Amino acid sequence: MSVFIIAEAGVNHNGDVELAKELVDVAYNCGADAIKFQTFKAYESTGVFAKKAEYQKQNMPKEESQFDMIKKLELPFDEFREIKEYCDRKGIIFISTPDGIESLNFLVRLGVPLIKIGSTEVTNLEFLKTVGNTGKPIILSTGMSTLGEVEKALEVIYSTGNRKVKIMHCTTDYPTNIEDVNIRAMITMRAAFHVPTGFSDHTLGFESAIAAVALGAEFIEKHITLNRNMEGPDHKASMPPDEFKEYIIHIRNTEKLLGSGIKKPTEREKIIMKDVRRSIVAASDLKEGTIIKRDMLEFKRPGTGIKPELVDILVGRKLKRDLNKDEIILWKDI
Repeated sequence: MSVFIIAEAGVNHNGDVELAKELVDVAYNCGADAIKFQTFKAYESTGVFAKKAEYQKQNMPKEESQFDMIKKLELPFDEFREIKEYCDRKGIIFISTPDGIESLNFLVRLGVPLIKIGSTEVTNLEFLKTVGNTGKPIILSTGMSTLGEVEKALEVIYSTGNRKVKIMHCTTDYPTNIEDVNIRAMITMRAAFHVPTGFSDHTLGFESAIAAVALGAEFIEKHITLNRNMEGPDHKASMPPDEFKEYIIHIRNTEKLLGSGIKKPTEREKIIMKDVRRSIVAASDLKEGTIIKRDMLEFKRPGTGIKPELVDILVGRKLKRDLNKDEIILWKDI
């Protein structure tokens, strides 16, 4: 099964629907399976006295509240409808993360194929229950969470009868330091909860995605941007188009490297083995009628004759023709 790649546009449209469509183009042209946004009304998620998160202060040093910052990044619901229609025309899946009940209800009406729950909502149990009640498939991000908190979140969703849940491991830091990625936590959650798992990558390089795919991630999410130097909280931890295209190539190549798991020679190996494997050959010149003894045989290249593992079958047989030293013995010769 191919890894499902989600291009996380998030709020990197900077509140401009046309920039959002450009991000759709980037995701599609780079080969992503889906593009994800964040659908919200600022008043649903953030109080007017909330301060910026540390990474937001670093990426956007301007003095303003978190509410004021988020308000500028808000898109009207009608524009999300426009973006989804654009995605449908392009042929890429539209996904979005709701940050409140109003946004959730809108996305359900819009007909999104699944609901992505952000890491900030893992302990927001009432909201999780509401999402579960939609009956939609769910991807639950688990940044900042303990294993126990993830377990409780799953229990709440399952209590609605909705068990169509996948878990996404991530570290809520933009960008994430390599030593904080802890991809093995994805394996831990897969073993603990027996659900499909994936990885939301907030690092700056390619290594984390390669490692996640190698460890069985079924889906990968990565922030994209038109330009890292744009103003906004997430641009600096996002990939511009050229890097994102290479990122996807790395993922697809990793899939190819992993292969099917069936141990068998490749078609090219089948050709090569004829030249480099060994066959049973005459250890010296042998005359027709000779009864073959073990010391009359050696194993040498090429591998176009009888395999060395069948040597005992030849011992005691009579030669039907003369053989020169190093000449390959064939079945028709005995």
